[in-house]
Amino acid sequence: MIPGRRIVIRSFGGPEVIETGDFTPARPGAGEILVANRAIGVNFIDTYFRTGLYPQPLPGGLGSEAAGIVEAVGPDVDMFQPGDRVAYVSNYPGAYATHHLMPADRVIPLPDDIDFEVAAAAMLKGMTAASLAEDCARMQAGQSALVHSAAGGVGSILVPWLKDMGVTVIAHAGNAEKADMARKAGADHALFGPFDSLANDVKTANEGKGVDVVFDGVGKDSWAASLASLRPRGLMVTFGNASGPVPPISVLDLSRGGALFLTRPTLFAYIATPEEYRDLAARLFDRIRRGIVRIDIGQSFALSDAAEAHKALEGRRTTGSTILLP
Repeated sequence: MIPGRRIVIRSFGGPEVIETGDFTPARPGAGEILVANRAIGVNFIDTYFRTGLYPQPLPGGLGSEAAGIVEAVGPDVDMFQPGDRVAYVSNYPGAYATHHLMPADRVIPLPDDIDFEVAAAAMLKGMTAASLAEDCARMQAGQSALVHSAAGGVGSILVPWLKDMGVTVIAHAGNAEKADMARKAGADHALFGPFDSLANDVKTANEGKGVDVVFDGVGKDSWAASLASLRPRGLMVTFGNASGPVPPISVLDLSRGGALFLTRPTLFAYIATPEEYRDLAARLFDRIRRGIVRIDIGQSFALSDAAEAHKALEGRRTTGSTILLP
């Protein structure tokens, strides 16, 4: 096999633990394919694996999504052949590499009209947004939702997706510029004030009522404000930890808020079977084609500059999606 390069971490910690090294990609075994990555997505979950919030064996890799070309196929693989365009999202890290060995049934054929860069930027974040809106919260036209980090990777896709479903979208972002981006993406109301006043601001924007659903990828810092922004019997969807994990809670907090519902979804629970995986990817590609979802690649870095990409992501200096180019 031709030599490749990949990102390796040998200890948990900050961006400084990220190393770039040479390796020889393994030959695919039964049911596997080797993908030569053309573009790689960068996501907040990658920082969780880097810091050890989500433990993994060391030395380990980083990265959950990419798009590229099939370079080799293993025995018993008949759904792909070398040269096919593909994309994937994985629940184990390793996509920060020139080549990645993947189970064939966890790879999606990439349509010719979807660019590698768009697919790499969209698979994890776009499928997450789709599963949150349609499968987890099951939102309906006429309902209302608060979307945190609305100019970020998931938020910038979730806002127009919800709007297309007929949902009243209240976006919250870190500053006025990002709030304006959320407004341009389709948000009915775009807020950027402190969390202390967020619940009141949400109710002012929503005819004096709390929202039906809160989509919160921020975590610790926004937790109290999110609960206070819900209507009685509203649904709290906490799906990320950008500010740190949500602290231990009492179920009485849900009672005091008015019989609130709480869920902590993960994408991979909604794409557990190959059929679910392909269906969710098809929904995402359809929204991209029809222009409902616009994948904004705000910044790109060389694979060797993955540490700089993490610094920008954690420093909230990114907008839209971030990709690495091998």
